[in-house]
Amino acid sequence: MHVDTYVRGNTASISPHCDIDIHTLPQVEAAFAALPPTVTDVTLDLADAPFMDIAGLHLLVGARRTALARHGTLTVTGLSPQPHRLLQVAQRTFPGTRFGEFLPGGVTLTV
Repeated sequence: MHVDTYVRGNTASISPHCDIDIHTLPQVEAAFAALPPTVTDVTLDLADAPFMDIAGLHLLVGARRTALARHGTLTVTGLSPQPHRLLQVAQRTFPGTRFGEFLPGGVTLTV
């Protein structure tokens, strides 16, 4: 399991190469925590994350909170079928959480 992080100016891309679950969550969160404070716009590329459970939802909530605090954006790309379905179910079940923003065609959160 590894996580690639690329930073250029105020933008960053984080790409975990693993399932997002309770075992891998700390390493992915560490990649977010290691971003310089000047980074405002982050893309989370999940193309190599074929599975995501509730730990992934927690990751998105925390990453969105950080984006808001930095007055930036969080964009999710590369959703495989299972994480895509999880976000759909989470959005329907808990509409106030706005998980639909992370789906293709969803609204990118900008503050």
